[in-house]
Amino acid sequence: MAFPLTISFTAKTKEEEDRQKQMYKRYDELILTLPAYTQNSLMLPESIKDSPSEERLHPYRQYKGFWFWPEMMLPGFMAAKDHFIPRPSDILICTPLKVGTTWLKALAFATLNRNDQPCKQSLLLSHNPHDCVPNLEVILYGRKRLPDLTVVPSPRLLSTHVPYQLFPTSWLSSGCKFVYLCRNPKDTFISYWHFVNKIMKDVNYKVPLGDAFDAFLKGVHLGGPLWDHVLGFWNASLVNPDKVLFMKYEELKSDTAVNLKKLAEFMGCPFTEEEERDGVLEKILDMCSFESLRNLEVNKTGIMPFKLSHDIGNEVYFRKGEVGDWVNFLTPEMAQLLDQAMEQKFEGSGLSFKA
Repeated sequence: MAFPLTISFTAKTKEEEDRQKQMYKRYDELILTLPAYTQNSLMLPESIKDSPSEERLHPYRQYKGFWFWPEMMLPGFMAAKDHFIPRPSDILICTPLKVGTTWLKALAFATLNRNDQPCKQSLLLSHNPHDCVPNLEVILYGRKRLPDLTVVPSPRLLSTHVPYQLFPTSWLSSGCKFVYLCRNPKDTFISYWHFVNKIMKDVNYKVPLGDAFDAFLKGVHLGGPLWDHVLGFWNASLVNPDKVLFMKYEELKSDTAVNLKKLAEFMGCPFTEEEERDGVLEKILDMCSFESLRNLEVNKTGIMPFKLSHDIGNEVYFRKGEVGDWVNFLTPEMAQLLDQAMEQKFEGSGLSFKA
């Protein structure tokens, strides 16, 4: 079912609102005690929110082995961890940042809602995919108030950038399904670097590529280390393939139709032979193509569904979407370093990003 575009909240009284504010204040106080990454060139003054100076000084905080921006993701995840109650019918789109999340959300939303919303009537034509498939820690629980998700009909299609290793037991034992998408680490890094620079409030400030690369190799980026993020879902998919679908961007790009059918079957809404004869799958592929989504007015002029200290346009979600664009930015030495690091981390796992 389509997600409500207006989020309702659980607090109905002043006392409950105050209680939730105090809860989020405790999360913020805890976050300030977490280890910080102090590399000067990665400081993001005023790029996140009008947050305490300590948070602006150290934009990356480490929580249970993973790095986050303290204001943008951590309070929302802590609240979701404590208060989000998954249903067995829920489907969570799970990704590291900048691996094709926007595209996967569009494909999943259009497929899951194709009976209620044929392509010509789809919300995707007037709303960004991140509005249609809201993120738990940023959109739903990241507003310093607890959302009321009980009003959302099943199946609920939600998303998260949080690593599998941090999921609470209540999520893992709920019976809900996780769809994971990852990408070649070199393309992931370049896309992430571009994204961070695009959302800066100070348009004249850019994180140097070399410094961002050195931090990436240390695992310091949103949701990083990337290798641990990927391996968490990879191993889970091997143990429980009926509940965790592991996908690669490159494979989705090379044969989108085959992988979309696999996604539909996993979500419990496989395409029928009649639908395939009637071209339903092709219509979804066309509507959700990179060019189609990028050229929609909402994705050219709309605003991100979460607030920073300044408005960010939806166009930042659409750069190139190409496989192998990293060759235009990384030196051969940098590419070799990242390849070697990933091969070492993935050794013995059965997972590889080699062509």
